[in-house]
Amino acid sequence: MCSKVTKDQALEIIGKYEKVLAIINKYGKAKEQLLSILLDIQCASGENYVAEEWAEVVACQLDLPISKVHDVLTFYAMFNIKPHGKYVIEICKSTPCHVTKADAVVKMFEEVLGIKLGETTPDNLFTLMHTSCVGACDIGPVAKIGDEVYGNLTAAKVAEVVTSYRGVSSCQK
Repeated sequence: MCSKVTKDQALEIIGKYEKVLAIINKYGKAKEQLLSILLDIQCASGENYVAEEWAEVVACQLDLPISKVHDVLTFYAMFNIKPHGKYVIEICKSTPCHVTKADAVVKMFEEVLGIKLGETTPDNLFTLMHTSCVGACDIGPVAKIGDEVYGNLTAAKVAEVVTSYRGVSSCQK
């Protein structure tokens, strides 16, 4: 029985595998570099997540149980185990932000992006999600993209923030 994987698909898989190995080797296969390795793999994935097969490669190469890698991937909010957009927009849902109309901010982002909360734009550029408190209660309601926190959001600011991320080529970490 022949494989249904085309030559191009096989080459793509090999290319991704080599990229993952290069990331692991960059950190000297050091177990204490697990977080950095997984962050780099997530960034290199093109879909802002760590796929199961790459988690298994990391576990094997670092001589760790796969459960340890899964523990890290599911414990830390910065990791995704399902495809996400290049930029994850996190809307704070804490009480102070809720009081200052975080729900309205969600609606603003939904309108500008053309998606609902929990969805990813068709171009895989943005994923819209809720998050816990980001510690910026004084400028609520807030949204967080990567390490950047945006506060006192209005419809105009939301549109400006989204526009500023379109066409940016660096990876969100």
